[in-house]
Amino acid sequence: MARMFRVLGFWCFVIGLMSFAGDMTEMSLLFFMQAAAFILLGYLNFSERTYILMFWGYMVFSFVGFSYWTVFKMGLPF
Repeated sequence: MARMFRVLGFWCFVIGLMSFAGDMTEMSLLFFMQAAAFILLGYLNFSERTYILMFWGYMVFSFVGFSYWTVFKMGLPF
């Protein structure tokens, strides 16, 4: 499971590089920070249960943040 966090870090880094190349600096910084966090957590060698709980917490946090941003910050499309 620790290796999968490093894989998540790698893909976040790749997405960060592509968004940086596309002049989306805020998105690239967000993905670079996520990549650093995933790689750091991947080398801490927690138990598998801890990794699963951290991933679920990350998913809940990101979905709540995404929903908040799309509803309250972006405004209604009509």
